[in-house]
Amino acid sequence: MSPTLVFSILIIYFAVLILIAWITSRGATTETFFTANRQSPWYLVAFGMIGSSLSGVTFISVPGNVGKIGFGYFQVVLGYLLGYWTIMYVLMPLYYRLNLISIYTYLDKRFDRWAYRTGSLFFMISRSVGSALRLYLAATVLQLFLFDAWGIPFFVTVATTIALIWVYTFRGGVKTVVYTDSFQTIFLVSAVAIAVWQIAGELGFSFSDLLITVRDSSYSRIFHFDNPNSGLFFPKQFIGGAFIALTMTGMDQEIMQKNLTCKSLSEAQKNMFWYSLVLVIVNLLFLTLGALLYLYVEANQITMPATSDQLFPLLALNHFSLLVGIFFLLGITASSYASADSALAGLTTSFCIDFLNFDAKTEEVKKKQKFIVHVGFSLLFLVIILVFKEINQKSVIDAVLKAAGYTYGPLLGLFSYGLLSKRSVSGPMVLLVCIAAPCLSYLLSSYAPVLLGGYQIDIEILVINGLLTMGGLHLISSKPNSEVSI
Repeated sequence: MSPTLVFSILIIYFAVLILIAWITSRGATTETFFTANRQSPWYLVAFGMIGSSLSGVTFISVPGNVGKIGFGYFQVVLGYLLGYWTIMYVLMPLYYRLNLISIYTYLDKRFDRWAYRTGSLFFMISRSVGSALRLYLAATVLQLFLFDAWGIPFFVTVATTIALIWVYTFRGGVKTVVYTDSFQTIFLVSAVAIAVWQIAGELGFSFSDLLITVRDSSYSRIFHFDNPNSGLFFPKQFIGGAFIALTMTGMDQEIMQKNLTCKSLSEAQKNMFWYSLVLVIVNLLFLTLGALLYLYVEANQITMPATSDQLFPLLALNHFSLLVGIFFLLGITASSYASADSALAGLTTSFCIDFLNFDAKTEEVKKKQKFIVHVGFSLLFLVIILVFKEINQKSVIDAVLKAAGYTYGPLLGLFSYGLLSKRSVSGPMVLLVCIAAPCLSYLLSSYAPVLLGGYQIDIEILVINGLLTMGGLHLISSKPNSEVSI
């Protein structure tokens, strides 16, 4: 695929995104940016969430990781279902009853301003790092297979990528994101389906042959019950997946902001139910693609790239048909941008609502400050990506899940303590507890093999972190004067 063709495809793609943004942002106010006036169709929210949840990490790292762990990642995906259904029946009714814009306002109502802003701060850290790493993956692929050929520096690639996201989200915010994410999800899912169809055809597989071959291959093992010390041990993966979904969706302003734009609680719950089922199917499709990629490499004796994250890009852009190459390009772009655009909207909303006291300001002041905050988070993405490029030595999906375990743990602890306890916490000690818990979690994870007879803490670090946070909050808590009703 020539660089000129790639560039032309990207230009057309972003022109469509900007057109969607122009249509959806007409007459937009700051209320539109934050809540889409609570008029989003539930089915669009559900479909668009697939793209923003999967991101470029799933698109590239999950198929690449099949060579290392087979279908083991599907244990995490099954855990997601438990997490999503907990959100549907526990958190969503709470958020709708309180009529929240920022979900961290719950912590203010339940505890105090310190807990409120601590929760919002940890969301900003979590989402800034996670979304920047996802965007890093897309920028790396574009750099490797396109912009290196033109001698364009990586810094310029990343800066241009972020600038384009800013352009189509700065006015319509979450209202625009609901529609652009739905548009981008079409290409993400199509890219994987077309790649699977292409590989099956080249290997001479019928549909039944494909299923049998993948099932009988060395890559298809899902469940791991044999070694509790292993990071792939099923209880670790399943429980970890449930809590990842619970925190990275239900306690994450970016994702919940779109859910809260639905017209009613019943529509939001309907959205979450169908989204959770479709997401399981789509992840299974990604894992099937991963097995087929490795089978194709073995059949054609192709030299493996330096990292597993480069396998799908290498084959799609150099070995498969032009159609696969085009849809791969659109898929990686769509998956990464669908995650980053909603992250920018969510981060901007959280900072404006939680730290700038927007309720007391005029519309003119709100628009000016929202603009500055939106630009600020865009620049923060740029810095994180450039730093990560210098220090990264592992698969991006490993890095994202590892970071999430430490940064989302305090959020899990804060919300869980608010929901499960009647006691109160207040003051700056809340922030200190939420800083101490990840530090203690890191030390425990580092020394666990020595202290626990070879046991390795993996994805369950999120649960441990949350429990340590809850324990710390209980130590500084006081008995409430009246019964907690929130």
